[in-house]
Amino acid sequence: NGPGGCVMRSNRKYDSEFKREAIKLVVDEGRTIREVESSLGITHGVLKGWVQKHRDQQDPVKVSHASVEAELKHLRKENERLLREREILKKAVAIFSTDPNRYSGS
Repeated sequence: NGPGGCVMRSNRKYDSEFKREAIKLVVDEGRTIREVESSLGITHGVLKGWVQKHRDQQDPVKVSHASVEAELKHLRKENERLLREREILKKAVAIFSTDPNRYSGS
C-alpha cells in the first residue's frame, strides 16, 4: 500500500476507469496533479497528460466549478503580481524623469 492506504501501481498501463477517477480528483475536487499522482502511485507527469486531454475534449459550456475557481485564483494572483510590477515601474519612471542625467554616467 502507498500513501493514504492506496494501492501503488507499478505497471505503466492504467485502465480507463482508473484514469477517469484520477482525472476527477483533479478536475472536480481541485486536488493537485502531484498530490493525486503521489497518492495513487501514478508515474510522475502522466496524470497531467490525462487531465489536459480530458479538458481538450470537454464542451466549453460544461466547465466544472472547481476548474473555474482554480483559474480565477490563478488569475487573481497574476493580477496582483502585475499591479505590483506596474507600481515599481511607475516609481522608476518618476525617479528617472526628475533628473534624466542622474543615472546616465555623464
